[in-house]
Amino acid sequence: MPFSKGLKPKNPLNKPTSWKDLWFKDKALKHVVFKMQLDSVTRGKAPPSDHKASTELEKKIALDSLRTDLTSFLSDELLLRIFSNLPDSQRNSNSLVCKRWLFLQGRLVHSVKLLDWNFLVSGRLLSRFPNLTDVDLAAACIDSPRNSGIVLTHKLLSVHLDSDFLPRGFVPEENLLPPALIDRGLRILAQGCPNLRKLVLFAATESALPSVAEECPTLQELELHHCADLSLRGISACKNLQILKLIGTVDGLYSSVVSDIGLTFLANGCKRLVKLELSGCEGSYDGIKAIGQCCDMLEELTLCDHRMDGGWMAALSFCENLKTLKLQSCKRIDPTPGPVEHLGSLPTLERLQLQRCQLRDQQSVMSLFLVCEAVRELDFQDCWGLGNEMFSFASHCRRVKFLSLEGCSLLTTDGLESVILSWKELRRLRVGSCNHIKDSEVTPALSSLFSVLKELKWSPDSRSLLSSGLAGTGVGKKGSRIFKRA
Repeated sequence: MPFSKGLKPKNPLNKPTSWKDLWFKDKALKHVVFKMQLDSVTRGKAPPSDHKASTELEKKIALDSLRTDLTSFLSDELLLRIFSNLPDSQRNSNSLVCKRWLFLQGRLVHSVKLLDWNFLVSGRLLSRFPNLTDVDLAAACIDSPRNSGIVLTHKLLSVHLDSDFLPRGFVPEENLLPPALIDRGLRILAQGCPNLRKLVLFAATESALPSVAEECPTLQELELHHCADLSLRGISACKNLQILKLIGTVDGLYSSVVSDIGLTFLANGCKRLVKLELSGCEGSYDGIKAIGQCCDMLEELTLCDHRMDGGWMAALSFCENLKTLKLQSCKRIDPTPGPVEHLGSLPTLERLQLQRCQLRDQQSVMSLFLVCEAVRELDFQDCWGLGNEMFSFASHCRRVKFLSLEGCSLLTTDGLESVILSWKELRRLRVGSCNHIKDSEVTPALSSLFSVLKELKWSPDSRSLLSSGLAGTGVGKKGSRIFKRA
């Protein structure tokens, strides 16, 4: 397009302002940079003969600086300190400035989730991010079409699917990477990340884990998907492991077997475990007993969708230092817990949490509360079958200080009152989305308890109006300062 004479054409590409332009907007900074350059040029040389020569030299340096990167005068350590204080949203844009900034930004990244295994095997992952401490390789271990428009998202991982996926599972065996390729990638990762602290892996082999344990002595957290008994033989090399999550079977996604054999390998090898989660794992009394006897430091145990044989609950008493017990998405607790006198108890237990569990069997629910009779905190979330009769077994836990009920629609006000009035140490209460608990059914005895609680969050249904339901009970006067409206 022609331009009128004497007029400068506008930049049609709207080119963004360069870094050197931004730096030279500040006159003080401009003077400092000139001074640095002048000192670097004239260092070791005779001073200019007159003021005119000095001025000419400054002009020459000013022109040269317009064609150079001013950040080159800053050390890597100083730039890293600057980059570390920038928000995460600017990291991607900063890495596009130049190769040096790309490398420096990579040194600040400590956690990645890998999607392409070739990126690890080729060495580009470690050259790009040399200071990794948290690596998730689960999705990369699955050979799935990356250009597929079908994505299956699970709480554990996301995978791309073909339109002709097999009905026996969304992640069949033939879609997993060859074991030799997984071993090779893990050796490369272990040699390049000696400070690795957390690793998430899919279909680990027996020979791969020892190499990681040998090269990464600081490894403390491990998550194994599609785990089997034999692969756990290599886990004994991870002497400093403190947090372990084993996922054996996920319905509809993949299937593998973790039985008492694997749990025994685990118990004898990882004696410093503090937190253990078993998801979709099989086993029985023997496996849980081995963990309790060997893992003296175990403080938190989580069982998710377990397939344990009957009688496993009696082995919990061997976990003498257990403080937290979590049951999640369990279709059953223990169908045959055995005689009450053989159950034992957990004297150090502080918290019992049940999420999305089916509590329909009286014997198993009663046995659970007997084992956990010393518990201080009870947390129920969306548990099916938790009615008045099932909840009445919680009266065995006489030291409860905190109770949380969320989504327990079968429990009524009478069932709640009959239990919590027997808890002399109760100080905190949360009730939410329990539609059969009504404000109008709150008795004076229950309202008197509310008035002395340190924390009360009461919203059993969307129409709950506790203040009107407790009119004349004195709760508004005595407990007004500690009452919290949900």
